Amino acid sequence: MKLTFLGTNGWYSNRNANTICTLLETEKYYIVFDAGDGIYKLDQFIKDKKPIILFLSHLHIDHIVGFHIFPKFRFENEVTIICPKGTKKDLEKIIAHPFAMPFSEMKIKVTVSEVDEGRHEIPIAFKCKKILHTDLCFGYRLEIEGRTISYLCDTGICDNAKALAQNADVVIHECSMGSGVSAGDWGHVSPEEVAQMIKGVGTKKLILTHFSASQYPSQKERKVAQDIAQKIFPETICAEDDLVVEI
Repeated sequence: MKLTFLGTNGWYSNRNANTICTLLETEKYYIVFDAGDGIYKLDQFIKDKKPIILFLSHLHIDHIVGFHIFPKFRFENEVTIICPKGTKKDLEKIIAHPFAMPFSEMKIKVTVSEVDEGRHEIPIAFKCKKILHTDLCFGYRLEIEGRTISYLCDTGICDNAKALAQNADVVIHECSMGSGVSAGDWGHVSPEEVAQMIKGVGTKKLILTHFSASQYPSQKERKVAQDIAQKIFPETICAEDDLVVEI
C-alpha cells in the first residue's frame, strides 16, 4: 500500500500546495480522503478499474471543492462517496446547477452513501466517529490488508479522535494551527497538541497534513512544525503535495 498526498493545504490553495486530498492505493481499491482541489491529480494514478472509495469528512468548501473538477475525469471506475449521515442532501444541493455539474450528469458513475457513527463492513471494514469541529465532521479508521489507517481532519483534541487513532499503523491528522496558536471553538490543532495526543495512544506513525494556508505559507513553517512534533513523538512527518509514503 502507499499514500500519495494530492493536496495538503487547509482553507485555500497557494503556491505551496493544493487543498486537502489524500490517496491510499491498496490491492483492491483506490481510497481517497476528502476532495479538495488537489483531487485534480487523481486521474494520474488510476491505472486499472479498481473501485474508488472516497471518505468525506465534512462539507466545508476546502474539502469538497474538488467535486467541481470531477467532469474532467474519464476513467471507468465507479466512485462511492461515503459521508456523515445528514450531509448527503446538502452535498447534492451544492454539487448541482447553478453551482456545478450534478453527479448524475457526469461521465463517471458516482454514488453517495451516508453512514452513521459506528462500524461498517461495506464496501470495506471501517469505523467512523464524530470528531471535534464547528460543523458535523467524521473521523475514519480503516482496517485493510493487515494495516490500520486513521484519518482525522478537521478536529480538535477529543476522545473520539483518540479512539480512532488507538494503536493505528498510520494516523493522518490535520495540523491547521501554528505552534501555540488556538483555533478556539472551530476545532483545529497545533503540532504539539496532536503529537502529545498520539504519543499516548500507541500509534506507530503520524503524518500531519491540512496546514492552514495563512499560517503555513511555505515549507519552512511545516519544517518548524515537524521539528516541534518530533520532539514529542519522533515518528512524525509533515506531508507536502506529491509526497508518497509506503505503508
